[in-house]
Amino acid sequence: MRTTTIGNVKVLLPDLEPDDLDTTTDLDGGLTEALVEGAAWHGSHLEDANIRSSLITGVDLSESTWEAGSLYGCEITRTDFSGATLTGITIERCAITGSRFTGTRLTDVRLKDVLFDGCRFDYATFQRVTAAGSVAFTDCTFTNGAWSSCRLPRIALRSCDLAGLELDSCHLDGTDLRGSRLQGLKTPLDNLRGVTLGEGQLPDLTQLTVAALKLTVRNN
Repeated sequence: MRTTTIGNVKVLLPDLEPDDLDTTTDLDGGLTEALVEGAAWHGSHLEDANIRSSLITGVDLSESTWEAGSLYGCEITRTDFSGATLTGITIERCAITGSRFTGTRLTDVRLKDVLFDGCRFDYATFQRVTAAGSVAFTDCTFTNGAWSSCRLPRIALRSCDLAGLELDSCHLDGTDLRGSRLQGLKTPLDNLRGVTLGEGQLPDLTQLTVAALKLTVRNN
């Protein structure tokens, strides 16, 4: 069993051996114990597809559509999900590293034991995304994205860029935001209820408070 700890969040990760996997570039509705490198799956349509115990590297899934199904026990590296639409899928026990989700739309997605490390979510939208277990984002970019009605309590968002991210009716109680850039975050203060911050983030929080309450600050 392989785990990693981000702040107070312990994430259970996949433990794959490439030699035990079958090399393929054929998606064919799903994968099990597959090794995929550099496949071109741009614009693919997946419905009720399950991808399990697979190692995926350098794959193009941009502009793809995935409805229902699951991603379980996978390691995904340098893969392009830009402009993809992910609806009603479950992502569990996965490590996703250095991948691009620019403009990706995630709706009714369920996360459990997932690590996103060094991924880009700029202009991405999360709608009703929920954390059913441990979830961590580290060194990720969320600039100019939008989260609506998400339930992501007690996750880790460490050293991430949240500039321009819009939060609406989100539950983040207990979430660890230490080291993340809050400047330019667009949110009612209620969305930040119960989060954990570092002392160095207090000036950014002050600016958020001034903007949210429409305060006038004068020098004299």
